[in-house]
Amino acid sequence: MPTQAWSALIAILVTGLFISACSSGSEEVESLPSISVLTPAPLNEDSWLPTVGNSWQWQINTGDVDTSFDVDVYDVDLFDVSAELVSSLHAQGRDVICHMSAGSWEEWRSDADAFPSEVLGDDYDGWEGERWLDIRNIDALAPIMGARLDLCAAKGFDAVEPDNIDGYTNDTGFPLTYGDQLRYNMWLAAEAPDRSLSIGLKNDSDQVDDLIEYFDWALTEDCIAEGWCDDFAVLQERLKVVFAAKYTDMGVSLQACDD
Repeated sequence: MPTQAWSALIAILVTGLFISACSSGSEEVESLPSISVLTPAPLNEDSWLPTVGNSWQWQINTGDVDTSFDVDVYDVDLFDVSAELVSSLHAQGRDVICHMSAGSWEEWRSDADAFPSEVLGDDYDGWEGERWLDIRNIDALAPIMGARLDLCAAKGFDAVEPDNIDGYTNDTGFPLTYGDQLRYNMWLAAEAPDRSLSIGLKNDSDQVDDLIEYFDWALTEDCIAEGWCDDFAVLQERLKVVFAAKYTDMGVSLQACDD
């Protein structure tokens, strides 16, 4: 990976210890319905944005949050973290991102029964109790995802990391297309500013060019080891920060970026 082209990177170990920080083709799409969410929603002027050089701690689905790390940003689970903990992190000078799945159903979540059966697809490979969602059915998903975003705002989070928003590239049990995913992701991005939340593009590297105007920052998993970090280089031109998580089981040493 040419580090000169990939200067919008913040690298961490998934175990939580931050390592380093530095500054930050569209596929042909079928015709989409003419809907208002295709216009990027302006970010609320009071909303938080990550800045180049932010260090961060990413802890999801791993029990009690370890708040001892001296970092600028915490990215933690929407459901597992209380408003009191978010407030405590703010008091320490931390900004806080809420992680939530926007593209899969998880049987252990408190709102699992709110999902109608027709939107539940195939099992999410490797994750017991998790199934893909039919993101074409925004009418059914909107009240549920809207409630999750409301909870994120109510707990005092500064931003949202919507996970699993690249279902069209997976075996979901539904014939999802590039356009289906684009429409759903645009809808999510339009909902966040109404709650004074910035929103990050999670993976979905093939749609970066089409979604760059809609998302405020990005988060990638293993783009260093898998060689697709350059897909996000366009964000550097827009001065948008990209957080890059590198899993420690890949057998490749962690990279930092050049100045």
